[in-house]
Parts: sequence; structure tokens; C-alpha cells
Amino acid sequence: MSNALEELEQALQQSLAATVLGMHSVIRSITIAIVARGHVLIQGAPGLGKTLLSKTLAVALGGSFKRIQGTADLMPSDIIGVHVFDSTRNDFVFRPGPLFAEVILFDEINRAGPKTQSALLEAMQERQVSVERKQYRLPGNFLVVATQNPRDFEGTYPLPESQLDRFMLRIDLSYPQLEDELAVLQRYGAIDGDQAPAGAAPTAVVTPPLMLAARQCADAVHVAPELATYVLAIAQASREHTQLSLGLSTRGALALLRAARISAGLRGSQFVSPDDVKAIAPQVLMHRMMLSSEAILEGTSEASVLQRLLEQVPVPR
Repeated sequence: MSNALEELEQALQQSLAATVLGMHSVIRSITIAIVARGHVLIQGAPGLGKTLLSKTLAVALGGSFKRIQGTADLMPSDIIGVHVFDSTRNDFVFRPGPLFAEVILFDEINRAGPKTQSALLEAMQERQVSVERKQYRLPGNFLVVATQNPRDFEGTYPLPESQLDRFMLRIDLSYPQLEDELAVLQRYGAIDGDQAPAGAAPTAVVTPPLMLAARQCADAVHVAPELATYVLAIAQASREHTQLSLGLSTRGALALLRAARISAGLRGSQFVSPDDVKAIAPQVLMHRMMLSSEAILEGTSEASVLQRLLEQVPVPR
């Protein structure tokens, strides 16, 4: 018998599969972030369906969708909004920007300048923005899906550590399998094939009661004290690792625990195991770990450091 978490994932998988092909694991990761009220950073080359995935997700969640294109001249007011003078009221009125939607696709976020990237910090953490000494609340299910080009692409700015720490998960999107890519060509290969075929359009499948039940189900998954200590041991080991200049923050440790909790619920378990932590750790940790200058010169990768770190931390019985 499936629980509410499994029902939520099944609904999203079935709805998104009508237009997005070959992204089963990506949709599971996004499900984890949605339930945990976290944000997602998708890293990959252009043209792999990141925009289509985000648009389809907004429809499935039954919320509004806005797209922000990252450019070097993008200003904070372009995404937050501005005050304009209303002659009928004889006063300034706030006109909200694209940030006031439930699902935000920030495309190529690392092409935006540091000032604009920093404007997202309050929105992602507090779910509000401050303009002219006033605070404006964002939607309750506010979700940022940001895409990032690989670091060696021209015209990109590295995201600041404080920004990266506010993304619960980073998903590395690779090229699809041959059969999945062939299915994409067959479905969207027509001259006017930018849109999904008739009858394949997604619909809103995630209702507020289902989302509430899924979150309650996740809260019911048991976390043993030894498991929480194991998560903190991983965080402490990352902070003391000689090849890392920045380890896992307390926010990151919370994200790891919450993600493992939801992962356990998605497989139908009533408790979190160390394997749940290890399975989700790469998506939670790798974008938060900053390599030391010596490690970069040696050609060390975050993935290899994380693998050795997980091997060194004793697993509770």
C-alpha cells in the first residue's frame, strides 16, 4: 500500500512524462525538494529540456510560472519589481516582478551579475522581498528552479557560497539515453513540434490536501538519534577535510537530513537508514563543498572528495 509521498511522486511522474522524457530520477529529486520546501539548481549543457521541465512542473503543481533569463545587465529591480507613480491614486504603487510566482525558472543564473544573484537570497530563504523598507510576501509554495551552465562556459559568474547554500539540491543533468533521445525526436520532430502533441498536455495533479499529506508522511518517518549524529559527523568531517576550504553548513546538514527522510518515505520505509543519507548526499553536498586551491591545482573533483569522505565517516549500526 503506497503512502502519500509515493502517491505524490507517482502523480508528478505520470503528469510530467507526457511532455518530459527520460527524466525519472530528476523528477524524483524535484519531488524531494518540493516536499521539503527547498529549491533546485540544475547544472547541464543547454538544450536538454530544463525549461520544458520547469514549465510542465508549474502546470502539474497548479501554480503560476515565470521565467527569468540571466544576463549580465539584469538588475535586481528587473526580477523583484518597482514602484511606479499612479496618477489616479496620486501615489507610488508597487508592481511586482516575475519573482512573484509559485514556480520560478531562473535560466542560466550564473550569467547574471553578483548584485542580481544576491537579490535572490532573501526570497529563497524568507520567501519575501524587501522594497523601499517594505516587505512583500511570496507564494507559500514558492519554488526556484535555476539552471546553471558548466563553469568553463564563457560569460558566466560563479555563484557566491551563500547563494549555493540556499539551493537544497543540485541536479547534474547529462545527455539522455539513446532510446529516450530517440523518443524525443519522434515526438517533437515535426516542423512545428516545439509543443507537446495533442492530448499530451500536463494537467494540475498536485492538490493542497495531497501536498499536506505528503509532508505529514515525511514528518512521520523516524530519525534515530544515531542517524542524526551520523549526518553531523559527515558535516564535521567536511569542515575538517584538508582538501576543502569550505564544508557543510548547518543549513546543509538540515537539508541532508530532510532529503534523506523524504527519500526513505518515497521507498515506503518508516525510518531513515544510512544508505538513504549516502544516496542523496551528492545532490545535497557537492555544490556546497569548496575545494582548496591545492586540490584544484591537483585536479581533484568534488565527487572524489565526497566519496572518500563518506567512506571515512563510520556508519552507525
